[in-house]
Amino acid sequence: MDLFGTAGIRGDVRERVTPELALAVGRAAGRDGDEFVVGRDGRETGAALAAALEAGLTSAGARVVRVGQVPTPALASASRGRRGVMVTASHNPPGDNGLKLFVDGEEYDRDAERRIDERVVDDAPPAEWDAWGDTERVDVLAEYRSAVVEYANSHGASLDGLSVAVDCGTGMSAVATPQVLRAMGAHVVALNAQVDGHFPGRESKPTPESLGDLRAFVREGEFDLGIAHDGDADRVVVVDGDGEVVHEDTVVAVLAAHFVAASDAADPVVVTTPNASGRIDERVDAEGGRVERVRLGALHEGIASVRAAGDDETVVVFAAEPWKHIHPVHGPWIDGVASAAVFARLVAERGLSGLREPVAERPYRKLSVPCPDDRKAEAMTAIETALPEAFPDGEVDTDHGVRIDRPDGSWVLVRPSGTEPYVRIYAESDEVDALVDRARAVVEREL
Repeated sequence: MDLFGTAGIRGDVRERVTPELALAVGRAAGRDGDEFVVGRDGRETGAALAAALEAGLTSAGARVVRVGQVPTPALASASRGRRGVMVTASHNPPGDNGLKLFVDGEEYDRDAERRIDERVVDDAPPAEWDAWGDTERVDVLAEYRSAVVEYANSHGASLDGLSVAVDCGTGMSAVATPQVLRAMGAHVVALNAQVDGHFPGRESKPTPESLGDLRAFVREGEFDLGIAHDGDADRVVVVDGDGEVVHEDTVVAVLAAHFVAASDAADPVVVTTPNASGRIDERVDAEGGRVERVRLGALHEGIASVRAAGDDETVVVFAAEPWKHIHPVHGPWIDGVASAAVFARLVAERGLSGLREPVAERPYRKLSVPCPDDRKAEAMTAIETALPEAFPDGEVDTDHGVRIDRPDGSWVLVRPSGTEPYVRIYAESDEVDALVDRARAVVEREL
């Protein structure tokens, strides 16, 4: 069985992430620890899946602390010193749901996920009747919001006078980001700020197309920036005062450069992924740091690897893949609310145009080519041969998909999505459209 993708378990609630699966995963995970916090996002199916999950956990002997509807980073924060499970499908459609497991604030790594996989297959019986766990209801939102405010206030400048539009997408950021920014002094206007698992305001995935209302609202108003999140608030998107979406790698470059510059470590490191733009490397290098890359969905593994290979002078100051950021000083989880708060403080200090000015924003494109999940492995095996043949002048890296780095500094990456039925193409080049077209021809031929 292969339950886990790059971001936990996700899928259709009638075919994949069923109550039966939630029960089995809960019983499998319950053998890992004595206490689990359980939270969920606003999806209609969340309550039933959380109930099944809790039944599995308690029947395995674990105690369950229910935290209700919360952003994923709030659940992750609450899992410090224990374990946790978040019932969420993040940015997926409303008919999907998922399970994401944490230990001490950090997502389960591949070994832990394989352990759960094997236990689900083995279908172990419940614990003895007198060893079943109990449950408790706890509110963690206030503590989480206060922690984000305290962390963000150590960066940038006061938000007094800053005007921010926040599109919550009827997701879980509705109970976090507007409140955090207001507590820090910003003037906040919130859109789609009710929690509704049907996502009536816009689709859960924040894209330039789905954020049309936010972009127009910011453009026609007097806002310093706009912020948008996905359904569980681990992703963050920034919109400038003209209503244009700021490229996600530019956001990473700005934050990465800031954290490197603010660090007093001799070897400050930023961990990112193979699809990340070279603009991140340039800004990190300019501030005296270095970049290490790890596969998508494994930022926590990359952080651990850098720490294990370094010494006391090696410090991971920031980790990010597109839209998803880890702030190691704040905690080891992905946190879109914390990123929104820190980025707003930096805008207050230097202005958004001032933050972007040193970033070389070369043309960058990504493209999703439909590919059934059961075809991905075979297709990628063929692409490992075919893509280098199409770009014989490039340096090939197959650690995380197939990436070709070319002599002119351009690059192209092809990798399978871990959460959706696509093969992704990423490219950065002054001739990016031509580069993507060449790569797409190779991919479609091999599919």
